[in-house]
Amino acid sequence: MLGKKVVVTGVPGVGKTTVINGAMERLATEGVAYKAVNFGTFMFEVAKKENLASDRDEMRKLEKDVQKRLQQAAATGIAAMSGEANIIIDTHSTVKTPTGFLAGLPEWVLRELMPDIVVLVETDPDQILMRRLGDASRARDMEGYRAIAEHQEFNRAVSAAYAMYTGCTIKIVRNENFLLEQGIDDLVSVLR
Repeated sequence: MLGKKVVVTGVPGVGKTTVINGAMERLATEGVAYKAVNFGTFMFEVAKKENLASDRDEMRKLEKDVQKRLQQAAATGIAAMSGEANIIIDTHSTVKTPTGFLAGLPEWVLRELMPDIVVLVETDPDQILMRRLGDASRARDMEGYRAIAEHQEFNRAVSAAYAMYTGCTIKIVRNENFLLEQGIDDLVSVLR
């Protein structure tokens, strides 16, 4: 039997990786195994080998054709890993580039991955802004409340298009400040 392929997305700073890690820990205690793969890290490893970027945050500033090629390489590699295993693909529905939004899962990526579920991790834009300001480990572009809200809205629209193409379902999981456990519970219920 094929494993479940779940794409978990969210704008930078929403805490999607934190929610994923919490859900995986909880599921492991129940004997439900998932492998988490970060799509951007997979792309970055290819970019680094080709001397295209020295950190993940530089990738969104690469030429669009280069980003597309890196996406394809990541999709092919991740699809080959999935097989019968349950897999979580930690990624972004859209990536904000200097020339506009780039679909994180364009048609050629979706064709390779064919996810069962797309999860959008969201929270209030002001919470995301504060998280970004407190994260010195990343070189993120500074955006205000309105830009973050627009990015989340655009992610919803793009995710609906992903569902139209693949037939997957969409689930929104909230990662509110001080309510991480509730977000983890919601993701666990989808992953079971």
